[in-house]
Amino acid sequence: MKGRTIILDHLNGREAAALMLDGQLEDLLIACDAPAPGTIYRAVADRPVKGQGGMFLKTPDGNAFLRQIKGMAPGDELLVQVTGYADEGKAIPVTHRVLFKSRYVIVTPNAPGINVSRSIRDEDRREEILAVVHDTIDTVPHGIILRSSCAAADDKDIADDLISMLALADQVLNDDGKGPETLVEGDEPHLLAWRDWVEPAEVVTDEGSFETHGVLDAIDALSSPRVELSGGAFAYVEPTRALVAVDVNTGNDTSMSAGTKANFAVAKALPRALRLRGLGGQIVLDLAPMPKKDRRGFESALKAALRADSIETTFVGWTPLGHAELQRKRARLPLTELLN
Repeated sequence: MKGRTIILDHLNGREAAALMLDGQLEDLLIACDAPAPGTIYRAVADRPVKGQGGMFLKTPDGNAFLRQIKGMAPGDELLVQVTGYADEGKAIPVTHRVLFKSRYVIVTPNAPGINVSRSIRDEDRREEILAVVHDTIDTVPHGIILRSSCAAADDKDIADDLISMLALADQVLNDDGKGPETLVEGDEPHLLAWRDWVEPAEVVTDEGSFETHGVLDAIDALSSPRVELSGGAFAYVEPTRALVAVDVNTGNDTSMSAGTKANFAVAKALPRALRLRGLGGQIVLDLAPMPKKDRRGFESALKAALRADSIETTFVGWTPLGHAELQRKRARLPLTELLN
């Protein structure tokens, strides 16, 4: 099956969305019971955490943890937004810098100005997009980011999205309620797919389409930690309580460059392997043997692959044993938890 296909269905009674690229599962979203990233609360400061510069907050979904609390005291009320999923037994991670994100527009109340995505390089189109903003609203009350999806979008769709997001921002920012309350729910998988998978694709919404389009088989394959790489190499991606371990193997290749080729292959494949399995936190790569002179090229290849991924991941550096370390945002729950 060639091309891009977005499949909207349900999995074990949960809303789910899959992105297939040339017959291969490229991304997978599954609803869960935990508050989704993007959820906005009116929260109440509870107690500070000495030595960590943070504060526990009360929310309708339990305790949340906020860093950077200068000037905040217990009992204060504030708006916060969920940034990711908490580890088991930990508080919900939140930020006080709330964003209102949709398919074409991101409204940023704490960062004024109008910005067009740098990936839109056609200067004429950039000017047209800015003109849409100025033709739609008289004043700019908040910061606005025009996303890369605006490049091929209809101007009316951009204007409608802008009006909708500004109205939502005003509603939330002008909230005068009291006590912990959920003001905006985080997006569910079907809405997330519409919001973030913006490249042209066939959209399938028939019930049972996960089975007919091979999504279930692809999910079953993810139960194995083994990831096949180009050239016959392979890797094992295995989560532990402390970190995610990635072990790279050269397979049957016994050439002098086998280790370097396997490592470059895992650099390309790793973002997808982590994304589909919902893995984040500390990532440690036990790479195949390669000369130190090849490390810089490997870093460049890995960083390029991570920049193209939708989940923020930072290359931290090398350990004395030659392991590469990454720090990845916990933007999703592990697939194993969602399937239980």
